[in-house]
Amino acid sequence: QVQLVESGGGLVQAGGSLRLSCTASERTSMGWFRQAPGKEREFVSAIARGGINTIHADSVKARFSISRDSAKNTVYLQMNSLKPEDTAVYYCAAKRGVSVSGRTNDYVYWGQGTQVTVSS
Repeated sequence: QVQLVESGGGLVQAGGSLRLSCTASERTSMGWFRQAPGKEREFVSAIARGGINTIHADSVKARFSISRDSAKNTVYLQMNSLKPEDTAVYYCAAKRGVSVSGRTNDYVYWGQGTQVTVSS
C-alpha cells in the first residue's frame, strides 16, 4: 500500500502562486486532482514514475507545472497565476505502473487533501 502525505495548501490572492508537495512511501506514477464544493473531482496534472512524461488539464496547462524529486519520492505541483476558480481541495494520488494517466479510476491510493483558496 502506498502512503501519501500532502502539504502546501493555503490562502492566496488571485495572480499569486502556491506549491503543493506530496511525498509517497514508494516511487510510482502520481497525479493531482481537485474537488470544488458541489463539483466532481477533476484531474489537474500527472507525472510518470520516471519523471519525464507529464500531462495537464487544459484549464491549468499554461499555469501549473508538475515535477518530482525521485530521491525523496516527492512530487510537486507548482501553481502560478492562480484564479478564484482554482479554489478547491487538492488531492495527491498514486497509481501502479510506470505510465502517466489523467483518469481518476487509474489511481488506487489517495492523500487526505489540502485546501487551496484563491481570493479575488
